[in-house]
Amino acid sequence: MGMMQEFRDFAVKGNVIDLAVGVIIGGAFGKIVGSVVDDLIMPLVGMLVGNLDFSNLFILLGDPPAGTARTLAELKKAGVPVFAYGNFLTVALNFLILALAIFLMVKQINRLKRTAPAPAPAAAPPTPEDVLLLREIRDSLKQKG
Repeated sequence: MGMMQEFRDFAVKGNVIDLAVGVIIGGAFGKIVGSVVDDLIMPLVGMLVGNLDFSNLFILLGDPPAGTARTLAELKKAGVPVFAYGNFLTVALNFLILALAIFLMVKQINRLKRTAPAPAPAAAPPTPEDVLLLREIRDSLKQKG
C-alpha cells in the first residue's frame, strides 16, 4: 500500500467530496450575491442618495497628475492614493447579504432537524426459551424448599 493508495483513500472519503462540492457551490453563490449587490441593490441605493455610480465614491488622498480622469480606476492606475469608501461599502453589503443568506439556510436546516421524529425505542427481545425453563425450575425448587 503506497502513498498513491493512501491518497486515493483520503480523496474518496465522503467528507472531502462534500467539502469540495460546498466550496464550488459557495463560489458560485458568492458570484450571485455579488451580482445582486452590484447590479440590483447598489444602483437603487445610488439613485436614492443622488449618485448613480456608488462604486466610484472616493476621497483623494494625493494630487493627481494633470490630465488624469477623476474616476477611481484611472486614479488607481495613475498611482494616486484614494480612500475608496464606495467600493468598501459595496463589499461590506455583499458580505452582509451572504451572511444573512447562510444564516437563514442554517436556521432552516436546524428547524428541519428538530421536527424530524425521534426513532422509536426498540422493543426488548423476547426471552429465550431455555431461560424461561430455567426460571420455572428455580421457582419450582423455591416452592418445594
